[in-house]
Amino acid sequence: MGEYKGKRTQSPRKSRAAVLPERRSLVGAGMMSGTSADGIDVAIIRISPVARGHRVTLLGFRTHPYPPGFRRLLLRNSDPKTAKLDQISTLNILTAELFANAVLELSASLGLPTSRLDFIGSHGQTICHLPGKIRLFGHQIRSTLQIGHPSVIAKRTGVMTVGDFRVGDIALGGSGAPLVPLCDYLLHGSPRINRATLNIGGIANATILPRGCRPDGVRAFDTGPGNMIIDWLAERFYGSGFDRGGAAALRGRIIPMMLRHLAAHPFIRVRPPKSTGREMFGERFAAELARKFGRERKDDVIATVTEFTALSVYRNFLLHVAKEDFPQELIVSGGGVHNEYLLDALRRYFHPTSVIIADDAGIPTDAKEAICFALLAWRTLRGKTGNLPAVTGASRSTTLGVICPP
Repeated sequence: MGEYKGKRTQSPRKSRAAVLPERRSLVGAGMMSGTSADGIDVAIIRISPVARGHRVTLLGFRTHPYPPGFRRLLLRNSDPKTAKLDQISTLNILTAELFANAVLELSASLGLPTSRLDFIGSHGQTICHLPGKIRLFGHQIRSTLQIGHPSVIAKRTGVMTVGDFRVGDIALGGSGAPLVPLCDYLLHGSPRINRATLNIGGIANATILPRGCRPDGVRAFDTGPGNMIIDWLAERFYGSGFDRGGAAALRGRIIPMMLRHLAAHPFIRVRPPKSTGREMFGERFAAELARKFGRERKDDVIATVTEFTALSVYRNFLLHVAKEDFPQELIVSGGGVHNEYLLDALRRYFHPTSVIIADDAGIPTDAKEAICFALLAWRTLRGKTGNLPAVTGASRSTTLGVICPP
């Protein structure tokens, strides 16, 4: 389905011996479900060594929707006000069962027995991410929680599985996010032009790739909401769960007072490294907007929050990206690429920067993050580092994740 080359990176410190044997090529699966919690993205890739790095070939990709009602249960247990410990415990196992089924089904559809999979990398499903430091019982900590335990996936599929990637970075003082920037570097770094990537899932996150940079020159951060507020309001207003194609936004008009209110959000001005999630821009934030601007036309509200997503991305770039590193090309991926209004707004703000979708850069848009977690698992199993301290704030580079045998 797709083929492209990545670069070698030097691992300044190997804290774990290689687990995978040296061989010409390896086949692995990567899985991801983002903050939108609408399903499981699964990619199966082949990684082959080449003269100056490695080649990644996408063998297959599929998005597996969650069962009806499952998303509602997940979101209820992602909110401290409605979460229940027994349900979180149950969801931890059930989510892993769904992830395992997703791999099994994609393998079967490709005619690829799971016995031919060398590894699986699973991000799991985030239900809590608290990147801000707190002091508790004499310890200063950050925290994160992804459910869908990798041990269940390993046992159900019979394939060695790497998961729980974020905690290793947090243990070293990092925010545990974002982790995709290392993959952005491997896949999109250029010796000739300044490039940046932007993934618009529930939250939007950007990776800055100055021309010719090394891994320690990569910068990345969350810019704020992606589809999260749009999706919640679309469900509230239309019962649709998202604004398909940006149709409602295209029908609406900007509400100036509302856009000014949103543009004043303090997260935009926070200096990287930074990350955010549902805790800041989730249901409570969206419900307050619906209350505050409930008298406005629904399409106008959707248009305004969609405009805010694009504006918040652009303002982050103006505030936090050096002029000499400002991108000549911006590669956009994630569910937001299907929103026509949002893409048009990004092109309007970033002109004359070329704004393209990931497909045009050789990577299927919806598959990108799943591919990245396959690559991160591969790096872990080869004893290579998976985080970028300049991005997450960790004290050093480290291998990431836990390895679960089949």
